[in-house]
Amino acid sequence: MSIILAVITFIVGLLIGAIGIGGVLLLPALVYLGGIDVHTAVPVCMLSFVAAGIVGSIVYARHGSIRTDLAAWLCAGAVPAAFAGALALSWVPAGLIMALVALLMIFAGVDALLKTFRKTAPAATRLPGPGALVALGFVTGFGSALTGTGGPLIMVPIAIFLGLPVLLAVGLGMAIQVPIAAFATLGNWLSGNLEAGLALGLAAIMGVGVLLGALVIHRVPGGQLRRVVAGMLILVGTALLIRLLVQQFAAA
Repeated sequence: MSIILAVITFIVGLLIGAIGIGGVLLLPALVYLGGIDVHTAVPVCMLSFVAAGIVGSIVYARHGSIRTDLAAWLCAGAVPAAFAGALALSWVPAGLIMALVALLMIFAGVDALLKTFRKTAPAATRLPGPGALVALGFVTGFGSALTGTGGPLIMVPIAIFLGLPVLLAVGLGMAIQVPIAAFATLGNWLSGNLEAGLALGLAAIMGVGVLLGALVIHRVPGGQLRRVVAGMLILVGTALLIRLLVQQFAAA
């Protein structure tokens, strides 16, 4: 593992712990800086997210930012979907996976940026019911396993839109990340696509970053950090999408 990749992994952990949307940066780093094939990099990401989810869940739970009843319904949908997504990975073209990751980056960045300029969060009339939570878990589980982006990236923006407070949404994203990553890893292992050595090394570095990020975000306002990360996600996602389009036209 290169020093650059290790530093990026630590930063990804910080961002996951603080605002829940940093995991999407790991896959492009592995592909373009680590020279790893997409279908190998996605399983590596998912295994490393197990540690990130465990560490983040512990910190957020100690601060009262996780509702176990809501998390249980989310997991009911996420577990089978994550396993199915991992099994489907080998059948999805690498270019499509990277395009989905780029679009997720742009969406998450725009969503985070808009929320930083909102003076007051919209009041929640009621929390989502069990059916909506299971459906949200299913979408999050399948999409995360297929793109190697981790649970919070997909779930947090949708959960906030449904009316959940930001810290609760991120905390639930941490909790759901554990079963998603674990069952996706099981599916990847059964498919023979898992490089466990690299994944465990990344997991150790990421876990430290998640711990620091989660501790900091419960003590300081995160608005400025969210703006910086949002801008970075939009820029990187746009650049990645342009690169993919150029490669597509060049190959045509």
